[in-house]
Amino acid sequence: MAWNDNNNQNPWGSSGQTPPELDEVIKDFKNKFSGIFGGKPSSDSQKPTTPPTGGFKYIFILALLVWLLSGIYIIDPAEKGVVLRFGAFQEETGQGPHWHLPYPIESLNRINVEQIRTAQIGYRDAISNRRGGNVSSESLMLTKDENMIDAKFAVQYKINDVQAYLFNVANPDATLRHVVESAIRQVVGKNTMDYVLTEGRIAIADDIREKSQELLATYQTGLQITTVNMQDAQPPEQVQASFSDAVKAREDKQRLINEAQTYANDILPKSRGKAARMLEEAKAYKSEVTSKSEGEAARFEQILSEYEKAPEVTKERLYREAMEGVLANTSKVVVDSKANSMMYLPIDKLVDAKKTRTEVIIQEAQPGQSGQKSGVRNVFRNREVR
Repeated sequence: MAWNDNNNQNPWGSSGQTPPELDEVIKDFKNKFSGIFGGKPSSDSQKPTTPPTGGFKYIFILALLVWLLSGIYIIDPAEKGVVLRFGAFQEETGQGPHWHLPYPIESLNRINVEQIRTAQIGYRDAISNRRGGNVSSESLMLTKDENMIDAKFAVQYKINDVQAYLFNVANPDATLRHVVESAIRQVVGKNTMDYVLTEGRIAIADDIREKSQELLATYQTGLQITTVNMQDAQPPEQVQASFSDAVKAREDKQRLINEAQTYANDILPKSRGKAARMLEEAKAYKSEVTSKSEGEAARFEQILSEYEKAPEVTKERLYREAMEGVLANTSKVVVDSKANSMMYLPIDKLVDAKKTRTEVIIQEAQPGQSGQKSGVRNVFRNREVR
């Protein structure tokens, strides 16, 4: 028959009672702990209790478990864990849960390798220092042209090698400050004051970062510089007024240069246009003179041809043309003495005639001469009397 066929019996053969073995174990456990903490053993136990030193075994086991569980740790994504065994490097752990032997055997250092740290050179802000303000011992330095300059820099860096950061250098952050100060003075000392204050700010910051990183790699500090920013650069306070005057003069100089360049940009195109126009006019005049000369030469050849055909007529015509040109420029009137002295001469009209155009037609005929035409007509048209 199965043990549960009878509802009045339990599996151990008696109703309402625990098994004898379990009952003894519970009583023995109660007696041990009551003896440890100063209690009295159970009244229904007729046997003598064991010595209380037997309970230390359980306490030791419990304490050992707690001590071992204290070695469990979790590393965040931005952190690196460095485990030290009796102060010596043991291992480097990454993201996730890990376990190490608890203190005092092993210890854990958590290093945030993604945190961007800042070192202020030449100044301190109110967050890092309650007083804040300038630090003259760091900011004042000499330039290449022997001028004093007050320069302030902000250096941002992070840890890229946790083992080197913890063990190679006693104080890596202070070492970085000294390295950057040295690099700043080296770079600024190789450049002039005007270059540092004006167009050289970015180039100088980059040069400082490169030189500082080289020194940090030499010292094996485990630090990496991300950016170097020049916060401010100006002359010392004692010479601020004079430097402001110099800056104003330099600005005036640049303004005048710009105005001169603007004037040059305005006048040069006009001058070039005028020169081009004069060249074109000279070319036109050259073409006109050349054409006129060629025309005169052609006319002379024609006259020569006519002269060879009729010398007397041509001479007469040339004479009359010459006299016409001469007498046209004088106000005298030539009158034949044999003419009638009572004739009417409108002198005013004759004088005004210089400004009019006249037409003189001379026609002479000499028939019978060999090599000549029966008649030669020379027409002088529209000659303006000057």
